[in-house]
Amino acid sequence: MEPFKIKVVERLPILDRAAREAALERAGYNLFNLRSDEVTIDLLTDSGTSAMSDRQWAGLMVGDETYAGSRNYAHFEEVVRKLTGFPQVVPAHQGRAAEHLLLSVLLRPGQIVPNNMHFDTTRAHVVHQGARPLDLAIAEAYDPRSLHPFKGNVDVARLERLLTDEDPSHVPLVMVTITNNTGGGQPVSVANLREVSAVAHRHGVPLYLDMCRWAENAYFVREREPEFADRSIREIGRAMFDLADGATMSAKKDGLVNIGGFVVTRDAQLAARMKEQLILFEGFPTYGGLARRDLEAMAIGLEEATELPYLEHRIAQVRYLAGKLASAGVPVFQPPGGHGVYIDAHRFLPDVPISQFPGQALVVEIYREGGVRTVEIGEVFRGPKDPADRTPSLELVRLAIPRRVYTASHLDHVARSVLAVWERRASIRGLAMVEAPERLRHFTARFGPLPSPATTPRGSKRPARAR
Repeated sequence: MEPFKIKVVERLPILDRAAREAALERAGYNLFNLRSDEVTIDLLTDSGTSAMSDRQWAGLMVGDETYAGSRNYAHFEEVVRKLTGFPQVVPAHQGRAAEHLLLSVLLRPGQIVPNNMHFDTTRAHVVHQGARPLDLAIAEAYDPRSLHPFKGNVDVARLERLLTDEDPSHVPLVMVTITNNTGGGQPVSVANLREVSAVAHRHGVPLYLDMCRWAENAYFVREREPEFADRSIREIGRAMFDLADGATMSAKKDGLVNIGGFVVTRDAQLAARMKEQLILFEGFPTYGGLARRDLEAMAIGLEEATELPYLEHRIAQVRYLAGKLASAGVPVFQPPGGHGVYIDAHRFLPDVPISQFPGQALVVEIYREGGVRTVEIGEVFRGPKDPADRTPSLELVRLAIPRRVYTASHLDHVARSVLAVWERRASIRGLAMVEAPERLRHFTARFGPLPSPATTPRGSKRPARAR
């Protein structure tokens, strides 16, 4: 059961099919462009969409909005140091701001940043600095049917070859995302982090974590690594953090807040350089672009996210929805991850070629069916691949579940909507991209329906599906 009770409710907008159809057309068939009052169940993201606790709301009321040296920053810094063990704490208004602070200081054009799998903003920041992101997840990460317990793991042999072949100055840091969002929300084992840490440090390269879902990762470690079966979430967290040199954090995930983030590091000189950037772009180092009350809510949320009853319910919700879909034959990415259910769009819509964006077509149909907003993690999200990238291409649809927001009956509605689409999947057609920016195109791209087969010019051929 939910380890909480509900004391405030928010009315859900429920639109009829005609209104949803009109909303899709206005939005250019991109669900990022929908208004919140056009969405019944919002599974677009789990970032910044959590419900805060009564303790967090109370924390807002003791906000000390002093420009410099706020007592809320002191509390926030104390909590972050206690949980992570990193001495240098640099606040930021969200995760991508933290990535900007770290990567704008460390990266130079022509360098390489290895990761298990880069998420969208991380990849964009690496490219923005003229560097090259390189994904080094294990082979099982690209197999939606594999039941490997730690599909977020790094391929250590490939990392070793990279650091052996490259001049150390060409690889300024190694990053590992816990859990691996791009690859199904899959965890990374402590055993793998130990190997990655050893290889990186042997070559003189620092290791940084993207720790935005670290508590969920720790839960899987507790469940699947016998060494940690009797350890607390906080103890497992320290076991992971002790292997790294620093981390970036979007507290909008495992900080249970609507805004906030930070960078932590052991390098005092690096922290000083990031604070120079912080003052220029975000604000003074003791508020980092946030209201001080938000720092207080973040400090409380970071601790609440480590509570076992909360995490047990959190993971159980994901498994509940995944189970309802999988039992009906829907091709769900296995095993279910920590923050959402991922559907394999390639297998859901095998007759829609990759050039017609099957993942995007599927998110449109799920919304059209039940007013449920999801997101594509595939061809649109990824953008044109580097010709040198030989990794397989996942085409996924993510149903990200906000924390402490929806009940089982809400998830039942989601399942019914997806299953209705599954029943009529043979009739679903792809989309054409009408316009898109060069980078991070999934946020603002616009699409349109393809012409029906009856109107296809004579002699033309439908593109074959990429194999």
